[in-house]
Amino acid sequence: MEKTFKTVASSRTSIAELMQPSHSNFGGKIHGGYMLNLMDQIAFACAAKHSKHYCVTASVDTVNFLQPIEIGEIVTLKASINYVGNTSMVVGIRVEAENIKTGMIKHCNSSYFTMVAKDDSGKSAQVPGLILNSEEEVKRFLKAIKRNKTKRNRHIEFNSQDFVLENYMNELADYNIKIDL
Repeated sequence: MEKTFKTVASSRTSIAELMQPSHSNFGGKIHGGYMLNLMDQIAFACAAKHSKHYCVTASVDTVNFLQPIEIGEIVTLKASINYVGNTSMVVGIRVEAENIKTGMIKHCNSSYFTMVAKDDSGKSAQVPGLILNSEEEVKRFLKAIKRNKTKRNRHIEFNSQDFVLENYMNELADYNIKIDL
């Protein structure tokens, strides 16, 4: 089977939605869980567009809630494929909210969802390679590689049978904790 490649632009996806009172939390701001639901939907749409397969969420590496979203604002979610592996894709998501009265737009959230393509039998499916057409796309790809390496190294360090708590006690000295083992 010949390897195929697709541009980042070919699967770029955006959705916009008016934020309503039913989306709010007890503090009167848009509920973070509601935003995560929308982010998962756009991650699926973007990954499915790229892979031409059903996709599942494997992990959410980072979710930064930068500013609250208000009732009555129009939220726009923008997604693009930042990285591809053999069967997985990292979807970068940017969330912006627009005040409809003032036109002011604020960056509210950024996130990275790792999605895995599945074939009709539920097995992981090969995804097309990625054509990078700009320095920004190359930077996003490289940042995804770094996040993956950091996550892998952290997993190895703290799940190793060689882990020794005493080696970390000095690191913990300045934190607001009491260790009572």
